[in-house]
Amino acid sequence: MTGIQRDHQQPAHEPKHKKDLTRRKVVVAGAGAAVAVGAAGTLAASGAFAGETSTTASASSSSTASEACYKLTSETTEGPYYIDADKIRQDITEDKEGIPLTLRLKVIDSETCKPIADAAVDIWHCDALGIYSGYEASSTGGGGTPPTDAPSGTPSGTPTGEPPSGAPSGGTGGGVHQDPTDDERYLRGTWKTDKHGQVTFRTVFPGWYQGRCVHIHTKVHVNGEWTDAGYEGGNTCHTGQFFFDEESVLASAEVEPYSTSTTTRTTLTEDTIYDQSGTTGGLLKLKYNKKHIARGVVGSITMGVDPDATNDNTTM
Repeated sequence: MTGIQRDHQQPAHEPKHKKDLTRRKVVVAGAGAAVAVGAAGTLAASGAFAGETSTTASASSSSTASEACYKLTSETTEGPYYIDADKIRQDITEDKEGIPLTLRLKVIDSETCKPIADAAVDIWHCDALGIYSGYEASSTGGGGTPPTDAPSGTPSGTPTGEPPSGAPSGGTGGGVHQDPTDDERYLRGTWKTDKHGQVTFRTVFPGWYQGRCVHIHTKVHVNGEWTDAGYEGGNTCHTGQFFFDEESVLASAEVEPYSTSTTTRTTLTEDTIYDQSGTTGGLLKLKYNKKHIARGVVGSITMGVDPDATNDNTTM
């Protein structure tokens, strides 16, 4: 990470690649849930969100640590629309419309299962109509009067798994970084993990664009230094993406402005970046009112990282 500059003009209300073979073991669960392995080899888990007290599986004994830790979030491509030196903030919504989304993340060491404090966590994603800030001219989101049969759980046509040239992409050949085309920075931000390895972001439920399922990008930077100017130095130990189950996406598609999208949607099972492995592949644990998703969604997951590794994943 070349450096993240602190945003001094925040609004007043701002408060596939297959699995990387170098990844090791982490606790199985979303949002920092405790996992214990009993004598019979069964798992017991209890969830805990960011800001709450969470109990991490004990790894004090080197002989038993490997038994209590498992693989979790996979490394994936960065995609073309990452912007370094992003804004230091937890509320990345700005004035974008959409279903409120609270994203609760936990970062742990993939070998010891201990929380990693003071890591810099980036997230960025498109808006409700598939547009990325910084790249509005080259994004391929769509709005307007939706066709009568869209969106649906089974999009018409056969998705290629890769957007056309210039479109947002995470797939092979489409993940090469592009320079920003504008100064917008909505739905992007960086924040520091607390002593429990937890960090919370406030944003909106992402929309979709052709060739990709609904997702959020993330990076984790460690071994750097927090200064008055932001975060400097260190290494990027994790680059990944978070995904949303089909039930939640279909529910969101009934709510404006998502319902005005005319863009063909790629489902979770059709996506070429998500590896279909559930939480291991970055699938978020979601909580929301099934009848009123517009009131807001809480998403959570634990990211196991190797703090000594470098996983920029800019050309996968």
